[in-house]
Order: sequence, then structure tokens, then C-alpha cells
Amino acid sequence: MKQKENKKEIKDSNNPLESMFARFDTAAKCIGLDDETYNVLKVPSKEIIVNLPVYMDNGSTQVFHGYRIIHSTILGPSKGGIRYSMEVDLDEVKALAAWMTWKCAVADIPYGGAKGGIKCDPSKMSKGELERLTRAYTVAMADVFGVDRDIPAPDMNTGQQEMAWIVDTYSKIKREFVPGVVTGKPLSLGGSLGRKEATGRGVMIATMEAMEKLKMDPRKTLAAVQGFGNVGSYAALYYQERGMKVVAISDAWGAYYNPKGIDIPKAIEYRDANHGRLTGLKGATKIENEDLLELKVDLLAPCALENQIHSHNVQKIKAKLIVEGANGPITFGADNVLQEKGVLVIPDILANGGGVTVSYFEWVQNRNGYYWTEEDVFNKEDASVKNAFSNCWKESKKHKVTMRIGAYIFALQKVADAMKFRGHF
Repeated sequence: MKQKENKKEIKDSNNPLESMFARFDTAAKCIGLDDETYNVLKVPSKEIIVNLPVYMDNGSTQVFHGYRIIHSTILGPSKGGIRYSMEVDLDEVKALAAWMTWKCAVADIPYGGAKGGIKCDPSKMSKGELERLTRAYTVAMADVFGVDRDIPAPDMNTGQQEMAWIVDTYSKIKREFVPGVVTGKPLSLGGSLGRKEATGRGVMIATMEAMEKLKMDPRKTLAAVQGFGNVGSYAALYYQERGMKVVAISDAWGAYYNPKGIDIPKAIEYRDANHGRLTGLKGATKIENEDLLELKVDLLAPCALENQIHSHNVQKIKAKLIVEGANGPITFGADNVLQEKGVLVIPDILANGGGVTVSYFEWVQNRNGYYWTEEDVFNKEDASVKNAFSNCWKESKKHKVTMRIGAYIFALQKVADAMKFRGHF
């Protein structure tokens, strides 16, 4: 693979795009991926950048920068969330779009990968401003989105309300009701039962599969969960239901530790009554967010942001199992250190794939006009995550690599095989 000879070696990087490509390159070398396929998959198939003038409540007009990156449509229509954050930039969205390609391939669902984002601070915007911003973005992307083209979903700082606005705006443009243009919608607009719990539940299923391989007893397992949003709170809840002692949880405003265990249902109830924050949580000691990662626990589930475990703190990590509920919480350089320490890492493209799996189920239900029970959704999701874990485990053992590289190998082989059959012109 000649093109890699001039590519600088990345020892560690906080740039998510560089981290993603470092893993991509490692997997590509393992399977001897040909240059033609490599050159196609290393770049997005489409990059859309828009400037969105939005009328603000104070009478001014503010221009917001929006992105939609379509990484691949080789396996099917592109799929990926939309995030609202001041941290949104082109490299981040490109990396997240590529991760979605690999995540959908690992989950064995007929989607390619995409991601969207708007650079804004939603905490400083009114509901009316957010609605006008979301509708402006949808109008700008009306020729990009589509049930068989590109299907958005919630991501950081977006949820079912934003998806409802997209459905409404897109449907008005198309002059017909098109619920399948997004997933993560309210139930009243064609959302799926089990979607809210899906990512956290998938994290739990992947964790249980890993613990079985390591012969870990859930009843003797101490767990720490970083992030207490939709993913982290449900992962923690499911961990506790299966007998684990969750001794630490956190959100953006601080972490809380109790060596005897935290009552997760009560913590969720407190958060919901406290404007979405854990601030002031009783029955636990407040610690720094960084300290949570370094606690003496058996299981660590980073379910917050990218780059939380890096070259400066990786040596202090004591968990023997890490399950990535977030996208890219471990940098490339830290991965190598964890491997040397014998820590089993279940990668994001496998561990948090339950969310996109149930998004796919929602899309299928929208297309069929027939809706499943919550039990149906959970049973199908559990089977899917277990199958994905098995496939990635087999590849990791076959090639004598980490679970992360095993997952990338499985995804790359699947996409490359489809690309060869489809051909190009």
C-alpha cells in the first residue's frame, strides 16, 4: 500500500479524524486492503457545508455554520446523527461519519455512514430559536436527506423534538408525510419503542458478552460510568439490574463516588428533577471527572465525549475492561498502552451500535407501517449486538489484534466486498 509510506505515524492525537484513520490504516494493513478500495474509503463521498441565517428573539439575524458529511453509501443509504455544539468542526464530523460507516457494517445493517452538525450553543438559545435553526438546516439539506438517501438521527444536544421539526419541515417540502426521513422521533410521529434505551442497552449487552469471555462475575464487579445522559444513565441502570455495583457516575458538571454503590434509579430521578444535572446528588461524594476514570474498578464505561483517555492519564487507568459508550473516548496512542497493560477494550463501533440498530428497526417499521412491541425490539437488538460481538471477537483472534482492530477488519471487509460487487465508473 504505497500511499501509506508518506503518511506520518500518529503516536497520539486529540484529532478524531487522525485517530480514526490510524485505526483504519492498521486494519487495512492486516487484511492487505488494495489501494483502489483504500483510496475510495479514506475520503467522504460528499461534503455539504451551509451557512444558515436565523432570526433571533432579540430581532437580530445570526448566521450559523452547518455540516452534513456523507462518508459512504456502498452498503445502503447513509445514516448518522446531527449534533449541536460549539465544538462542531469539519474534521470532527468527517470522523464521526466514517465511524458510522464502520458501525453500521459491524451491526450488519444495510446502511452507509454520515454525520451532521451545527456550530451553536443550544444552552443559550430559546426553543423558538432552536426550531428556526433546525428548520433552516432541514431546508438547506432537503435534497440531501431522504428515506432512501440519507437518514439523520439525534446526537449530542439534539433529541426527539429536533427530529420532529425535521420530519415536519421535510414533509411540507415534499408535500407528503415522510416519517422515515429521520429516526429517534417521538412515538406519536412514528418513533420506535425501545429507541431511547437502545444505545445504553447495547452497551450492557456488549459488556455482558465481554465479561463472559473474561469470566467476570457481575455480582462481584465494580463499575464506573462516565457520562449520565441517555447512553450512560441507561447503561448504569442495566448494569445495576444485572448485579453490578456502580460506584461512580458523572455528568459535565462533576462526578460522584460511593464505594458501596450508587442507587441508579434514584440518581436518574434526581437528575430529571434537577434540570438534567447531577449537581448536589445525595448519597455520594463529589470528585473530579478525571478522577472517575482512574478509580479502582473492574469495569469502566466512558459514555461522554471523545478523547477522555489519552497519553497523559492512560497509565492511571485501573479497570481491566473498558466498554466505549461514547464515540472515540480513547485516543490512538492510549489504545496501544491499554493493550500492553492487558486491558480489554470493547470499541465504540461495536459497543454503542445498539442505537443505530434500533434506528434501523424504526426505519423498517416506518416503511412497513407496522410497529413492534418493546419486547420485540429488545429481543432483536440483543441478538444483533451478540452477533456483532461474536464476529468482531473472531476477527480479533484470527488476526491476533485488539477487539477494536478486529471490529474495523470486519467492517472493512464487508464494505470492501460490497464495493467490489457494485463496481464503479
